[in-house]
Amino acid sequence: MTQHLLTVEANPASLLNQLRLDRPGNARDGGAKNRSWVVATALAAALVAAGVGAVYWQRHQAITVSVAVAVPPAPSQGSTSILQATGYVTARRLATVSAQITGTINKVLIEEGERVQAGQVLAQLDDTSQQAALAQSQAQERAAEALLDQYEAQLEQAQRDMKRNQSLAGTAIAMQEVEASSTQVRTLTAQLASQRRQVELAHAAAKGAQVQLAYTTIRAPFAGVITAKAAQAGEIVSPMSAGGGFTRTGIGTIVDMDSLEIEVDVNEAYLHNVQPGQPAKAVLDAYPDWNIPAHVIAIIPTADRSKATVKVRVALDQKDPRILPDMGVRVSFERSGSGGAAAAAPKGVLVPASAIAQRSGRSVVFTVDADQAHELGITASQSVGDLRLVDNLTPGQRVVRTPPADLKDGARVAVKQ
Repeated sequence: MTQHLLTVEANPASLLNQLRLDRPGNARDGGAKNRSWVVATALAAALVAAGVGAVYWQRHQAITVSVAVAVPPAPSQGSTSILQATGYVTARRLATVSAQITGTINKVLIEEGERVQAGQVLAQLDDTSQQAALAQSQAQERAAEALLDQYEAQLEQAQRDMKRNQSLAGTAIAMQEVEASSTQVRTLTAQLASQRRQVELAHAAAKGAQVQLAYTTIRAPFAGVITAKAAQAGEIVSPMSAGGGFTRTGIGTIVDMDSLEIEVDVNEAYLHNVQPGQPAKAVLDAYPDWNIPAHVIAIIPTADRSKATVKVRVALDQKDPRILPDMGVRVSFERSGSGGAAAAAPKGVLVPASAIAQRSGRSVVFTVDADQAHELGITASQSVGDLRLVDNLTPGQRVVRTPPADLKDGARVAVKQ
């Protein structure tokens, strides 16, 4: 026993060799493959765990948002307003003035903001070729008139010769000379008629040359204010585009400020509240404390299917230099013949227009409850300034302003203070 123990202590490697298991075939290669499989499995498990963790982190990571509170529309106490809509000031009479011929601009006589009268010269083109063409036409006209005078004189002489020959026929001269003089008269008469047509043609050519010369002077078609100056001296102007970027198609834009009116979009659901001739009040975004009297001109008989609105033309009963084209405006349509009773508030609540988002082809808002956002389908109707009247909400509910594209139903949110 003692000897055996001493042997083990003296040779421990032999004991390890006895404990090793022998495997059939290529045991070393098999072990390497098993170890590779184990490592791959461990890496895949780690990646799955990391992905699950990232999804969990994203779902529970709060999105910072700004919120607004839905408010009920207040009734218009002592007001006759029954509907509000937003739109823009537009000009019914405006024109981009251009030349009727292609030419080089010599002078531009307008500036933005300048008031011009009908017929006032706005620009002058180079008229060298037109002046030459007019001079040539006038010379041809004078030549045709001189030739006409010559034919008239020849005809008068031929008529006198014919009368003299007729009186001497059968005595002093032969009948052949009488016939020759008569033929001469008819020939000159035809030449005279033809020359008169040539004179008319020369007159028309001269008139055409004068018109072409007049085209080099560009005039205002009506009185108004210059809102845009589109060309400078030295540039080429043409009535139509030449396909390049070096030819102007206009000199400037004139707006008749007396033709300004308002176009607003009215929701189809409230169109029955608007009638031609109905009184209204307009408030410009630039002057919110200024109420401008107005009235409905007409309802444009077509609808915008994408917005479910109809355009309404509104006339401004008060003209003022502060009213400019393309200004934003809010129009309050009034009840005709109202005695000043309070108008009932429309149904729904008001939320910022920016809070309304599109998801899967429908209008939604995201309400905020504690630290979660909830998607809620709504129907938006009339506009009141920057607010929209919507249904399916109650006053006091918080909604997300300008919802991010990645905001989903049930997402965690943090309200920006």
